[in-house]
Amino acid sequence: MQVTETLNEGLKRGYKIVVPAADLDAKVNEKLVEAQPEVEMKGFRKGKVPMALLKKQFGQRLMGEAMQEAVDGAMNKHFEDSGDRPALQPDVKMTNEDWKEGDDIEVDMSYEALPAIPEVDLKGIKLEKLVVKAAEADVDEALANLAETAQDFKDRKKGSKAKDGDQVVIDFLGKVDGEAFDGGAAEDYPLTLGSGSFIPGFEEQLVGVKAGDELDVKVTFPAEYGAENLAGKDAVFTCTVKEVKEPVAAEINDELATKFGAEDLAGLKGQISERLEAEFGGAARAVMKRGLLDELDKLVEFELPPSLLDAEANQIAHQLWHEENPDVQGHDHPEIEPTEEHKTLAARRVRLGLLLAELGQKAKVEVSDADFTQAVMNQARQYPGQERQFFEFVQQNPQMRQQIQAPLFEDKVIDYIVELAEVSEKEVSKDDLQKAVEALEEE
Repeated sequence: MQVTETLNEGLKRGYKIVVPAADLDAKVNEKLVEAQPEVEMKGFRKGKVPMALLKKQFGQRLMGEAMQEAVDGAMNKHFEDSGDRPALQPDVKMTNEDWKEGDDIEVDMSYEALPAIPEVDLKGIKLEKLVVKAAEADVDEALANLAETAQDFKDRKKGSKAKDGDQVVIDFLGKVDGEAFDGGAAEDYPLTLGSGSFIPGFEEQLVGVKAGDELDVKVTFPAEYGAENLAGKDAVFTCTVKEVKEPVAAEINDELATKFGAEDLAGLKGQISERLEAEFGGAARAVMKRGLLDELDKLVEFELPPSLLDAEANQIAHQLWHEENPDVQGHDHPEIEPTEEHKTLAARRVRLGLLLAELGQKAKVEVSDADFTQAVMNQARQYPGQERQFFEFVQQNPQMRQQIQAPLFEDKVIDYIVELAEVSEKEVSKDDLQKAVEALEEE
C-alpha cells in the first residue's frame, strides 16, 4: 500500500492511496480458503471444490468485498500511523474509474483533522456555587399548591347552578337506539365539570344545572372509542342531578400529609423542603456550569475545523428560525443563512465541545449502561402508553442514542472538572437565583 500526501493546509488533509492488485488478489484468495470447507458443488464432495473453480465461481463477488476491506484497512492504518482524527467522515472516492481486475486501486481521501487541544490547568479554575435554602414562605407556598391539587368539594347554596370546575353528583342511564348498554349506568356518581373524564360534549351540557334537575344529555361516541359496539353511535343519557358542589382547597393538616405519603404535616414539610432545595440546586448547577464554560472558553484557543463550524452555525440558525416561526413544522421553507452572531456562537460551542471531549477522554470518563437506561426512561415518560415503542426506536437508531448519550457525557465531564476546580459557595435568595437563571436564558 502506498500513501502520498496531496494536501496539508491548516486542518485540511488530502492523500492518494494505492492498493496493489497483488494485495487484492491475496485478500480474495484468503476469503476463498476460508469459505472452501463449507462449499458444496455438484460433482465434488463438500470442502473439496478446487480453488480455481471456486475463484471462477465466486471471485467476482468477493472482489468487491476485498476492495472495500482493503480501502478501509488502508484508511485505518493511515489514521493509526499519523495520529490524525477526522472531524467528520472522510471523503473517499476511487479515481481510476476504468478499473479492471488485475489493476491497482487508486483512491483519493480528504478530511479535516481534529486540532491538537492544549493542556488546561483545571485546578486553577475558580467557580462560585450559589446556595439557596428553602425558606418557610417557600414551603408554605408549595403546601398551598398541594392543597389545591388535593381539593375537596362542599355543597353549594340550595338552588345554585353548577359552574365549570364544580362537582355534580348524578344518577345516569345511557341508551343507544333506545337500548341500555353495559357500563352506561351509575348512581351517586361524582363528576367534576371540565375534567374531560366523560364523552366529549357530556360535561358541557351539565353546566348550569341545579340539584333536583332531570335532563337528557345527548352525545356521540368517538369513532375510535374502545367498545366497537358503541364507537361512532349516538347516545342519550338520562341524568338526575342530586348535588351541586363547589371546589375548596383541602385543609393543610396531617390528613393532607398522609394523602401525599408523609406520616404527618411536619414530615410533608420536610419532604417539600428537600424537593425545593433539590430544584434550587439544579438551577444553581446550571448557573455554575455556564460560569465554568465561560472560564474554559477564555483559557483555550485553537484552530477549529471549518466543516464543524459550518454545520453548527447552520444548525443554530435553523433551530432559532423555527423558534421564531413555530407554525412551520417541516423543512419546506427558504434557505436559512447563518449570521455572524450564529457563527460566533457556533465557534464557542465547537471549541468547548472539542475541549470537553478531550478532557473526558483523558480522564476516562464513561457513561454507564445504568445512566443511559435511566435517561431513556425519563424521555420515554413523555410518551405515555408508547414507552416500549420509544425504547425500541432508541435501540434501532444510533443517532438517537448519540443524542441521549452526548449530554450525559458532558455532564460527567463537568462534574469531573468541578471536583478539581476551586469552588466557593455563596448563599443567596430564591429571587437572586431566579435572576441568575433568567440571565442565562437571555444570553
